[in-house]
Order: sequence, then C-alpha cells, then structure tokens
Amino acid sequence: MVTAAQQSGSAIDGTRTFPKNFLWGSATASYQIEGAAAEDGRTPSIWDTYARTPGRVRNGDTADIATDHYHRWREDVALMAELGLGAYRFSLAWPRIQPTGRGPAVQKGLDFYRRLVDELLEKGIQPVATLYHWDLPQELEDAGGWPERATAERFAEYAAIAADALGDRVKTWTTLNEPWCSAFLGYGSGVHAPGRTDPVAALRAAHHLNLAHGLAVQAVRDRTPAGTQCSVTLNIHHVRPLTTREADVDAARRIDALANRVFTGPMLQGAYPEDLFKDTASLTDWSFVADGDLERIHQPLDFLGVNYYTPTLVSETDGSGTHNSDGHGNSPHSPWPAADKVSFHQPPGPTTAMGWAVDATGLYDLLRRLSDDFPRLPLVITENGAAFDDYADPEGRVNDPARIAYVREHLAAVHRAIADGSDVRGYFLWSLLDNFEWAHGYSKRFGAVYVDYPTGKRIPKASARWYAEVARTGVLPGA
Repeated sequence: MVTAAQQSGSAIDGTRTFPKNFLWGSATASYQIEGAAAEDGRTPSIWDTYARTPGRVRNGDTADIATDHYHRWREDVALMAELGLGAYRFSLAWPRIQPTGRGPAVQKGLDFYRRLVDELLEKGIQPVATLYHWDLPQELEDAGGWPERATAERFAEYAAIAADALGDRVKTWTTLNEPWCSAFLGYGSGVHAPGRTDPVAALRAAHHLNLAHGLAVQAVRDRTPAGTQCSVTLNIHHVRPLTTREADVDAARRIDALANRVFTGPMLQGAYPEDLFKDTASLTDWSFVADGDLERIHQPLDFLGVNYYTPTLVSETDGSGTHNSDGHGNSPHSPWPAADKVSFHQPPGPTTAMGWAVDATGLYDLLRRLSDDFPRLPLVITENGAAFDDYADPEGRVNDPARIAYVREHLAAVHRAIADGSDVRGYFLWSLLDNFEWAHGYSKRFGAVYVDYPTGKRIPKASARWYAEVARTGVLPGA
C-alpha cells in the first residue's frame, strides 16, 4: 500500500524526493562579487558611495575588488558546472551598463554579461537575470533617487537596453531584488545605501520601485520572445505576533502591511492595502500615486521569487523602545514608518552568524500563506541560506555542518509545502560565493564556496558538495 507521504515523495528513512523538473541553482549579486569598480566605463553606484563613507561599512570595507568575478567569471562558471547547478541567478550592474542611469549603453559592460550568459548556456546552466540588486547609479541618486518618479522611468529604459542585448538568450528575468530593503533600509533607517533617514522618502521609494517593476516587465515582454518568464523577488517577512493578544496581532498586521503587502498589493492585486494608507496617514496622503500607476504596476508574472532567512516576531509597545532588534542593522532611525508602537523580538532557538534565528517552520508557513493568497502564481525560492564563521583548516578544507543542517531543514520545509499543495518550482541557495555582505563588509560568509580574499582562491565548502548531490539526484537525505 502506498502511503500519502510516499506519494508526496517522502520515504520511511526520511529521504524526500523533489519533483522531476524542480530547478536547483545558486545566486549572487553584481555589487557583492564583481569588483572592477572603475573598469570599462563603470561609474559609482550608491553602494560605492556608501561604502566609501567612513563609519558606514564594517572595517571600512568596499567592493572595489570583492571576489573579482569580473575577471574570474569563467572560473566561477566552471565551478558551477562542477557542482552540477541547473541555474544561476545573477544581477546586472546598472552603472556598468548605463553609467549615468540614462542614455546609451556602454558596450563593454553589456559584453561582459553576453560572455557570461554564453558560457552558462554552453555549460548547460540556465541564466536567471535580475535587473536590480541595489546598485543604483549615483547620478540618479543625486537627482533624487527612488523617491522620485523619474528614477522608475529611467529604470524602464535600462530594462529595455538589457532585454535588447540579452533577451535572445536569457529566458528568465527578475525585475527587482528585495525592494523592501531598497526603500526602507536605504531611505528609512539608513543602514543601506544611500543612507537616508526620511520615512516619507521611504514610502515614496516603495511606490516608485513598484512602478519601476511594472514598467520593466512591460519593457522586457515587448523585447523578448514569447515564453520569456518575468518575475520579481520579494523578501516576504513571515511576521508572527509575540502573543495572541489583540494588540500584538495588530502589531503583526501593521508590519505585514509595511513589509509585504506594500508590494504584493499593487504588484499582484492591483491595489495598495487600505490599512497601509490608514496606518501611515500621519506621514503622507500618498498623493505621489498618480492616475494609471496601479495599472502599470499590476503586470502578469510567471512566478514570484521568495527570499527567506528567518521569521519576524513582534508585539505592541508603548513607543519608547528601539527598533534595533528587527535584524536589519543598528540605527536610531526605524525602517518601519509610523510603526513606533511595534517592538521586535529575537525568536527563540539557535542563530546564524548574523544573529538570525534558524526556523524553517517560518518558510513552510510563508509558502502556504502565499499559495493561499495567490493560488495561481508559482513560487521559486530565490534566496535561502545562512552565514556562519567558516574557515579553512590546515589541509585547506572548509567544513560547515551548521550550514548543511540549515539548508536541509529549509529544503525539508519546501518539500513539505509542495506535498501540501504549494506550487514551488525551484530553489536557489544563497550564495554561490562568500562575498561583500553590504554593511557587514567581508565579516559574514554566506557562500557555499569559501573565498580567500587576499588571493581570491575558491574552495568549495562541505555544504557545496552536499548541495551538489541533492541537486544532482533531486533527493534530500534524512538527517
């Protein structure tokens, strides 16, 4: 007799089999790995400026060299092939392609991505291109940045350039990576570039990132063959109330609006949530939402990219506390506009080197919620992983059992969600390489591949070999 667990791909010994066409990959971001900050016409992004500002990034680190992927890309693709990855999610550097954020492209910048894509295809690896992973050209920030409508219009022009150059070979496009971070960490708390601390600017930025997404989807679809897939990647916060008290439940609702529904509402449903307008009425009347914007934002998508690392735990407070425990950096300025009476708590259990709680149940619950809310929209895990204090032993090996355990638990949660009806099509491990971890500099290592920064040497960690076997077989072994 075949049990329900066996029908869903689970065996008595704890192994789990994923669907045959499940996509296995890994992911990176241009600013975190490329380096070559001033080569071949590339100009500064907001992150170059931010990182060079004293006190912004730990140890004064910059990504001027990063992991030198701009020069070592062929070696990195060979490494992906060795690990048997079926797909590679990477981002294009806007200031490498269009240095001022407007006007014609720099062909040397486009050529770099053409070569990268061709090499991926030659190795049988599907390229998944993200148009924006936080490296806004500095000239556009000087003109007002994401709080201004013009930036969304410039982004659509940039998307058209990228699609014209790569659309015959790249079949899967992502418009934005984690626009919540761009808007609320970049313009609210200031712990990300450009480091501004204006809650109204953060809300304006969120809207214009939404608009940029919609305009970019239109631009890509207009310039690529039928069958091209378009998506957006959101770091959906799985928000839990500390208790079942009505006040704590309402605190979770308020953060859910600011973290999640500010994007899923207009992008996936064509409207902002009314409670978001009410919650932020003391700050703005949202008059920056122009007629026709919601129709432009609400574009059909082929899947939703989901980034998940840890859950968010909140309660009501009297407004006298800080927001430093929300896991998004230390700042006297909150990334949560008009949420002064919400307090953030450390979830129970073990933590990663980032101080983030390890809790795979949050990923399962999140996938089930998204499937309930958007039942016809496929999902892809576009980032999931963990930072630990990795090091190479005297024999040059990097053993990282905690990362293997983390990924195993989270893949088990994905498998369970699929068995319970969620349409999850793929999983991208974050990250392929150790790299520049934003305001943490080089102090945090998320990579499946260890990078010795002084030499650039790549060393696959034990987790890379483990993940390669899971990707090759589609089978997740039991603990």
